[in-house]
Amino acid sequence: MEKAKISAKQLFVIVVLFEMGTAILVGFPTQLKQDAWIPIPLGMAGGVLLCLVYHRLFTFYPDLPLTGYVQKIVGKWVGKVIAFLYIIYYTYLASRILRDFGELLTSTIYTQTPLFFLMTILILTSSYAIHKGFEVIARVGELFFAVIYFMAIVGFFLIIFSGLIHMENLKPMFENDWKAIFKATLTQTLTFPFGEMVVFTMLLPYVNKPEKTRYVGIFGMVLSGVNFTIAAIVNIATLGTDLFMRSPYPLLSTVSKIQLANFIERLDVLFMLYLMIAGFIKVTVFYYAAVIGAADVFKLKSYRQICFPFAILILLTAVIIAPNYTEHIQEGLKVVPIYLHWPFQILIPCTLLLIAVIRNRFTAKKKSSTEEYSQ
Repeated sequence: MEKAKISAKQLFVIVVLFEMGTAILVGFPTQLKQDAWIPIPLGMAGGVLLCLVYHRLFTFYPDLPLTGYVQKIVGKWVGKVIAFLYIIYYTYLASRILRDFGELLTSTIYTQTPLFFLMTILILTSSYAIHKGFEVIARVGELFFAVIYFMAIVGFFLIIFSGLIHMENLKPMFENDWKAIFKATLTQTLTFPFGEMVVFTMLLPYVNKPEKTRYVGIFGMVLSGVNFTIAAIVNIATLGTDLFMRSPYPLLSTVSKIQLANFIERLDVLFMLYLMIAGFIKVTVFYYAAVIGAADVFKLKSYRQICFPFAILILLTAVIIAPNYTEHIQEGLKVVPIYLHWPFQILIPCTLLLIAVIRNRFTAKKKSSTEEYSQ
C-alpha cells in the first residue's frame, strides 16, 4: 500500500462527501411517494451496524486492507479469489457513478457534448488525483467540504424564503404499508448509499489515529444520513409527489425553482458544482480502492503503474454498462442491490467477521493452553 497517512478529520470529510455523492442525485425511493424519506433513516441505522462490522474486521488486521486480510481469514487462494472479486466490484461501481454524472451533464448543461468526452474528462481528473496519492485526495475533500456545506445551507434557506415548501405534500404519512417501506430499505437505502461504506475497508489503514476510525465513520454516516433525509423531505414538500416521482433528478428540480425578489434565481448551477465535487470524490474513492486492491493482490511495486489502465477499464465499462439512461437506472435500482450489493456489502463481510472471531478465539485459547503447559 501507499505510504500515506490522513487525519481522522480528513476521513470524516471523505465519508460525508462519499455518502452524499450520488445519493441525493438518484438515491430517493420515489415509488413510496410522500413516504420516500422514511427508508432513509432506517437504511442509515442498518448502515451503522455494517460500519461496526467493517471496523471490527479492521481491528483484527489494522495494517491490512480488505484484500489483504481476507487471505489470512479464509486462506491464500480462496482469499485471492474473493479479493479479486472485490476489485471487480469496486471497478464496476466506479463505472456506474461515472456514468451517473456523465448522464447528468449531458441531460442538463452539456446537451450537445458527447457522453464519452465528458466521462473521459472526469476519469482523467480522478486518475491524476490518484496518481498524486491518497493524501492529496483527502486534502481536496477537506478543501471543498466547507464550500459545499456553505452552499447547502444557503440553498436550504433560500428554498424556505422563496415559499416553495408546502408541508401538506407530506400527508398522509405512512400511506404505504410497512412491508413496502422495509422492502425499499433493504433493497435501496441500506445498500445505497450506506452499505457502500464497505469501500473504506481498503482505506482505514491510512488513518493516523486508528482508535478514532469507528466514531468518525459512524458520525460521518449519520450526518450524511440526516442531510439525505432532509433533502428527501424538502423535495417532496416542494415538488409534490407527482413531480417528485417523475423527475429524474428531484433535488435539481427543487433548486431550479428558487426565485427570490426577482433577483436570486437560476441557482441550479451551484447544485451542479456541488454534485461534480461530490461525484469526483466518490468515483475517485472507488477507483483508488480498485487500484490499490489490484496492487496488493498481484504484489506490484507501485499502484501507480496500473492507474491509467484502470482508468481506461472504468471508462469503457461506463460506456457499455447500459444502452441508455433509463436502463442504466433500472439496472442500478433493481439488479445491482440484490446480486452485487448484498453479497459484497453484507454477506461476505459478516461471514469474514464470524470466521475471524472464531479463529482469533481459537488462537488465543491455544496460546493460553500452551503457556499453562510450559509453566
